[in-house]
Amino acid sequence: MKRYFLQQGILFFCVAMMLSACSSVRRTEKWFMHGKWYNGMKLYPHVSVNRHEFESQYNKNKAWWDSAFKFLKETDFDKIAPGKYPLDGNNVYVNVTVGPMRDFENTKWEAHRHTIDLQYTYKGTEKMGVAPVSKARVIDPYNEKKDVAIYDAEGKFYLTRPDTFFLFFPGDAHRPNIKVDEDNAVKKIVVKIRYTD
Repeated sequence: MKRYFLQQGILFFCVAMMLSACSSVRRTEKWFMHGKWYNGMKLYPHVSVNRHEFESQYNKNKAWWDSAFKFLKETDFDKIAPGKYPLDGNNVYVNVTVGPMRDFENTKWEAHRHTIDLQYTYKGTEKMGVAPVSKARVIDPYNEKKDVAIYDAEGKFYLTRPDTFFLFFPGDAHRPNIKVDEDNAVKKIVVKIRYTD
């Protein structure tokens, strides 16, 4: 009889965990699709974005994310010069670059521990790789000063679009700046947002 109740207890626990996970996914999808966080911005997250992590980080630091999205919404990227633009000290800042992309073999998989990368290709096209850090192999160990580790990974590759941005959290390795063709002058906006555990 004890065995029966133990089995029933385990079964009940498993069902409760599945229902909780489904509820969490539904809540995240509802938050994401409601789109209040867009605040009128005309850019959308790429399909590869981890929506659960996005919702979690947004809710932990709404002001930081809102400042990033306001910058993306209100800035005239035709006029802004390359450089670094602080939005909230070291919590949120923007790097604007203009230049050529690199051949595939001259790019690397990377990931950060303390910052989230929001990468948006404003002009031109680049190929972007995405892979889970959990399945990647470290080539160069984590450098605390630069907040980066270099990996070898098998990932998926996507072409950037002018209406889409990528988000890379600490669990996401990414391989940016891959040349698509010879006409590869790209203007790129990278917003760095501090990650909160």
